[in-house]
Amino acid sequence: MSEEERDFEEQLRELLAEDAYTIRPSPVPYPQIRRQGVVERRRRVAVAGAALVTLAAVPVAAFTVGVPGAGATEPSTPAASSASPTVLSTPSPTPSGPAGPATAGQLRDGITLEQAVDGLDKCLAYDRDRVAQGGLASGDLGKPDDYRIILALKSTGDSNSPGDGFFVVAVKEKPKETRLICNIKNGEVSGLNTSVGGDRQPDSPPVLADINGGKLYQQSFIDKGNWKLPFGWGFIGTVEPGVAKVTVSYGGVGSEAVLDHGWFVASGTLTQQVTRNPHIKGYDKGGKLIYDSDEDKTYQQVQ
Repeated sequence: MSEEERDFEEQLRELLAEDAYTIRPSPVPYPQIRRQGVVERRRRVAVAGAALVTLAAVPVAAFTVGVPGAGATEPSTPAASSASPTVLSTPSPTPSGPAGPATAGQLRDGITLEQAVDGLDKCLAYDRDRVAQGGLASGDLGKPDDYRIILALKSTGDSNSPGDGFFVVAVKEKPKETRLICNIKNGEVSGLNTSVGGDRQPDSPPVLADINGGKLYQQSFIDKGNWKLPFGWGFIGTVEPGVAKVTVSYGGVGSEAVLDHGWFVASGTLTQQVTRNPHIKGYDKGGKLIYDSDEDKTYQQVQ
């Protein structure tokens, strides 16, 4: 290769090198691109958030405008905003007040549930008044809503407590088992007997008569042998879960008691003077006799 050729080749290489540098792109500005990307993402998130707020507000606006008497015209709303009818539904009011008995027959002598509830309310107010006055009281017996009425029947006046009226028997389970026997006369509380904590013990029989249940099936001891007849009576007590049937016989007349949430409830009409307390029998699901008050040494047989 001649000297001229070598000079030409070197000039050509220099030109090519200069052109390659000229057409090579400048370095990518990564910091600027990153900042633009962050701004763009924030813009999209803000727009999406605004859209979510708008969607959430649509059902509320539709519900508010729909109030009767508001004087506004209901706007058209997207189909999606009214897809769920439960949003606009109003739950049914929950009934308040004590629960009623398991059977209608536990409300005797024409006493209505409303009358029994009113009597229970008066009895609880009576006990609260005794507490406020510093007198003998049962403590905090709770609210009427806590109770279940298991028996209501006419009360017959006697020498110890003149004047007829009616009894209300109510029970509750929490916070402590409580049994209440209340006597109403002339719209006022005439007597109140309560048992708090329950009578049942670890060695109690499967059927256990209420320790103060005699108030419901006896007249005053002062009138012994001279009771007012006919006499409507009631009888209550507790049963263990294995008890499927309880029968009660009083004055020679027997009947099957009602089992009501762990309590047995019996009632009837006495037409003759008696000297013995009700006779109780309990049976399991197979019909086997598992309790007989005649064999219960803790049960008082004679009045």
